[in-house]
Amino acid sequence: MIKKMFFSVLALSVIITSCSNDDDNNSNAPTSSPLTLNLSGLESLGSDYVYEGWIIVDGAPISTGTFSSVSFPQTFLVNTAQLNSATTFVLSIEPAVDSDPAPADTKVLAGDFSGNTASVDTGIVGDFSNASGAFFLRTPTDESGVNNGNDENGVWFGTPGMPPVSNFNLPTLPDGWTYEGWVVGDSGPLTTGTFNVFDMADAAAPFSETVQPGPPVPGEDFFLNEPAGETFPLDIRNRTVVISVEPVPDNSPAPFAMKPLVGTAGMATAPAVHDFGQNLGSLPSGSVSR
Repeated sequence: MIKKMFFSVLALSVIITSCSNDDDNNSNAPTSSPLTLNLSGLESLGSDYVYEGWIIVDGAPISTGTFSSVSFPQTFLVNTAQLNSATTFVLSIEPAVDSDPAPADTKVLAGDFSGNTASVDTGIVGDFSNASGAFFLRTPTDESGVNNGNDENGVWFGTPGMPPVSNFNLPTLPDGWTYEGWVVGDSGPLTTGTFNVFDMADAAAPFSETVQPGPPVPGEDFFLNEPAGETFPLDIRNRTVVISVEPVPDNSPAPFAMKPLVGTAGMATAPAVHDFGQNLGSLPSGSVSR
């Protein structure tokens, strides 16, 4: 009888120990797992903005953390169950001090998970695979019915005519983004203004004359308010002309990383046109792994 009682107690002890071990194993199960970003083409946002990653789980965005360094790879710890259930990764630009828990409109990269990896690109901003356009040299803002013979001092995006017409083949951008034109001057890039409509004047004329308004296409004449290091009137001939995609709002006076179109102004002024070439290598991309 004593022997039977001993073995009964031993068996009960084994069962209790086994259950205890199971509980220990469950309590040690990881609650967070690594998410690694390996991205290229991003640039520093300055002190006012940061990048923020998001995973989409059951249609809802969940933050994976913010970062300002554009050196990769970078790894973040994310709730394991949520990470395993995520279908998509999205990267946005957010204010450094942000009271809104939702993603901003300025979403830069996105991609769906296939297994444990998501290839991300700028398709969420637009499809630039067929991007094209052209520009011409003329100075309409200093003319009063007569061409002043200084057309090399202005650049306008479109095909010259009465009036000029747009020739851009570019996607319509979502909220949070705008196009901006640039001419590379002697001391750096000079803006020609931002725009989201191709057959209207752009949002600013920082350097143009005021004799008459510019044509109904984006562009700029370079006569007034020359920045330090520049000599106006600026001769545009043989200079680089760029169309960038900029975040809104934008605290940087320089072009953003995304520059889908780049061209070189030749020597000929209007009615000659100069074609943009695609610069799709400037578009950020990368992979995200869990």
